[in-house]
Amino acid sequence: MHHLLNIWFGWVRDWGYLGVVVLMAMESSIFPVPSEVVIPPAAFWAAQGKMTLWGVIAAGTLGSWIGAAITYWVARWVGRPLIVRYGRCFLVSEEKLIRSERWLERYEAGGIFFARLLPVVRHLISIPAGIVRMRFGVFSLMTVTGSFFWCAILAFFGKHVIGQHPQLMDDPEKMLHFIKAQSLWLVGFVAAICVLYFVAMKLTTRGQAANGRAGGT
Repeated sequence: MHHLLNIWFGWVRDWGYLGVVVLMAMESSIFPVPSEVVIPPAAFWAAQGKMTLWGVIAAGTLGSWIGAAITYWVARWVGRPLIVRYGRCFLVSEEKLIRSERWLERYEAGGIFFARLLPVVRHLISIPAGIVRMRFGVFSLMTVTGSFFWCAILAFFGKHVIGQHPQLMDDPEKMLHFIKAQSLWLVGFVAAICVLYFVAMKLTTRGQAANGRAGGT
């Protein structure tokens, strides 16, 4: 993993926007590329004048959508049985798939948006979306919106955090662990918003059901 981190880090450094697009496309599919080793260093280099901050965010968002769209269509085409059978070859276990399916069932279209802000679920949510044949336009809109927010957060976070600790650029693995540790509060905040969203959906559904029964009497 240390070797891979250095390779991916080099892609961002040497390829610029193209490296960001390619790596974020991989991160949004079944490849375990951590976005924390892509966007933050790109944002740091943007602050040095090698790229622009908004260019990094746009490249990250585009790459995320490309990877998610490819995964969506592959899952829609091959179906659940083949994914369950061969998913482990690509680090997609049935347990992870079931977790993603439950997430999508609970949060529906909004779940795509929230999934783009959370680890583990983020790179798997496209699979159940493709299996249940969610409308691709809705899927794309939620994916782009969620990915934009995630890339923007990582970019501004990376610009300031790495800017204060430039020595992290010498060790991609150390930088990854540092950024993940610093962003735990963000994951907790998103999880809390997800819970509130789920509660609101349940209350709205119950209210609509009660109104329907009242209208039928």
